[in-house]
Amino acid sequence: MNIYDLTYEKMEEYFLEIGSRKFHANQLFEWLYSKRIKDYSEVTNIKKELIGKVSNEYSIDRLKIVSVEKDVDVNKYLFELDDGEHIEAVLMRHDYGNSVCVSSQVGCNMGCRFCESGRRKKVRNLETYEMVLQILMIEEELGERVSHVVVMGIGEPFDNYDNLIDFIKIINHPKGLAIGARHITVSTCGIVPKIEEFSRLDLQINLAISLHAPNNEIRNSLMPINKVYPLEVLIPCLKKYLKATNRRVTFEYILLEGINDSNECASELASLVKGMNCYINLIPYNATNNLKFMRSSTVQIMRFYDILKKNRINVTIRREFGSKISAACGQLRSKKEDL
Repeated sequence: MNIYDLTYEKMEEYFLEIGSRKFHANQLFEWLYSKRIKDYSEVTNIKKELIGKVSNEYSIDRLKIVSVEKDVDVNKYLFELDDGEHIEAVLMRHDYGNSVCVSSQVGCNMGCRFCESGRRKKVRNLETYEMVLQILMIEEELGERVSHVVVMGIGEPFDNYDNLIDFIKIINHPKGLAIGARHITVSTCGIVPKIEEFSRLDLQINLAISLHAPNNEIRNSLMPINKVYPLEVLIPCLKKYLKATNRRVTFEYILLEGINDSNECASELASLVKGMNCYINLIPYNATNNLKFMRSSTVQIMRFYDILKKNRINVTIRREFGSKISAACGQLRSKKEDL
């Protein structure tokens, strides 16, 4: 087991279970997340016998950074895990701070046709520590703080739900990485039961939905999950989520040339979300060598945007990062695995 798996509450429980005191969790969290120790021998305010017991049960091992690709305001990291598998995380610099996009699984079983991650099937879920360490190690490599986190990398976060929630608790905790809840966003392709479960948590985390189509016909062709939870199931679920949480939902919409980027699609999308507390995040597609889809033209992206604006839909166009590197989600891992 790895020490970065433990939430603050679980660490308190652990110290009580071994006959010690809860306050040791506070001390050890400070060593791990404030002082950033890399070996238990650096701990000076917990008895050697006790910290020795912890070290026998929980490793403090890190991931391995295999490579870093860099472009303007973006770094893409390839990590190697203990079992030799690989995942990615992306650092993006914004005027409001540093944002990191983390992976939640090795591979993905959702099978979205346009996604490089889905081209390689799910190998396993990431453990909580493997998610936490993506941020921790990027902060250390940069020498700068990460202020925002999006769980939009390789994998479907809600397919790794329990580890995801523990990850959020650790990075949000004031003694952990102290990243504000409203600066954390989780993206899902639309697993309705988990959205319902997520809505019952007392968290202020942002929810993003990978939508990418305004109707079932197009969405079925792009995203197999839609055959399980079609729009007539997903949209009412999200309306319940909005009522329960009073939190705005983001709809992510990758624009694919000749598939979902027509003027008619824009009008249909406006009708689909009208009246909801939401905004649309239009995403120019990052093409890969392994998939047939193409990026919509800049002219058509702007037409699509204008139609949504005229229908009084809140909409943004995502800033493009990494045009000179392996920008698409899962692309850097695929390049490594294809060698």
